[in-house]
Amino acid sequence: MTPRPTKEYGRPSLHDLDWYGRRKPVFSGHNELTLLKRGSEQFAAMVEQIDQARHSVWMATYLVSPLGESGKVLEALMRAARRGVAVHFTVDGVGSRTAPASLWSEMRAAGVRLVIYRPLHGLLSWLDTSLWRRMHMKLCVVDESCGFVGGINLIDDRYDIHHGWSETPRLDYALMIRGPVVAPIHHTVQAIWTRADLGRDWRDDMSSVLDQPGRLKRLRQLWRKARLSQPKGQTNAHALAAEARTPVRCAFVLRDNTLQRRTIERVALRAIQDAKHRIDIVTPYFYPARALRHALSDAATRGVQVRLLFQGKMLDYRIAGIAARVLYSDLQRRGVRIFEYQPAFLHAKVACIDDEWSTVGSSNLDPLSLVLNLEANLLVRDSAFTSVLRQAIDEDFSQSLEVPATTEPTSLWRVRLRRASVGWLAKTYLRLAGVSGRY
Repeated sequence: MTPRPTKEYGRPSLHDLDWYGRRKPVFSGHNELTLLKRGSEQFAAMVEQIDQARHSVWMATYLVSPLGESGKVLEALMRAARRGVAVHFTVDGVGSRTAPASLWSEMRAAGVRLVIYRPLHGLLSWLDTSLWRRMHMKLCVVDESCGFVGGINLIDDRYDIHHGWSETPRLDYALMIRGPVVAPIHHTVQAIWTRADLGRDWRDDMSSVLDQPGRLKRLRQLWRKARLSQPKGQTNAHALAAEARTPVRCAFVLRDNTLQRRTIERVALRAIQDAKHRIDIVTPYFYPARALRHALSDAATRGVQVRLLFQGKMLDYRIAGIAARVLYSDLQRRGVRIFEYQPAFLHAKVACIDDEWSTVGSSNLDPLSLVLNLEANLLVRDSAFTSVLRQAIDEDFSQSLEVPATTEPTSLWRVRLRRASVGWLAKTYLRLAGVSGRY
């Protein structure tokens, strides 16, 4: 959408910013975005970029399946590793649990540096509640210049690990990115790989490090790689402010269990509170905290057009559908319009607010994404891109059915009972997982 930035511009890079230590999003301009709808578009773009990679590929994803179109990305990673590209690949221990062990052996034999984030070792692993916090990001960076962010796992659009194959492709979105905002994406996927690698072999790694000359220096290097904070550089505040005003302005935001625990939730809340005309949100899992629900209701009350698109007749997790539906009546009474997607599974996590604010990422609006899992979103402040994304999701709304408001007293009592049950289950789960405070 804008010319690819070049170094001769003399602009400060996001590498010079301690972006992670800031509680508010750090926007940069001069970015180039390509909206990718469904895995078929993302996989083709990824394969093209990986096949052109000269130095490095870093990828982190929650779910992996070698079946169908997604297998082409795995093959591209192995081709790159065989020709000498440094390929680092992080997969989540829960999301990847159904992938065959032979796939991991083949990838490692090809030279891919594969690590599994918090692997499970039998059913008893679930008793360790710290393992309930998963790596749910979907990130990729090629040669530190081209990045991918979104909600699309490495799984064919027509395949589901629980329900098998279907004729209609799953609905999902991602972005291909060039520009300064690729820097924090690259830093994040590096840190996730290092954390997973140290977590897997922590004792062996520390033993080997302590036996080496210069071991303290090596320990400091490992710590820097595993941290999500950048060394502070000498930056020009005026230059940064000028860059943040140029198209296409983007900010990479994440949710983790250290400094950025509620960042994604806060930026969504603020955007909804500031909305003046229109809010469109697409998400498969919806059970946000009370403050965010109230913000949506308040926006509708003051005249903002609020539309929410959730899963319809095809639910991948029934409990998730129940959790969302117990909130319908309260939102609808305040003027929020709720739609359910009909053609296939819905896995997209996108939003457009007014004319120039939008986001695409991995975070749902539910407790797992907002207070437990590692998540990553890209925020965009650009009218041209927001128009492109809105046109795409308008098509999705057109293939959905609006849910009629519940008015019968008997139905309302049933809704209240279900809401109380779901609320108790959510609070209990979060407390067992170690989340303190109200949600």
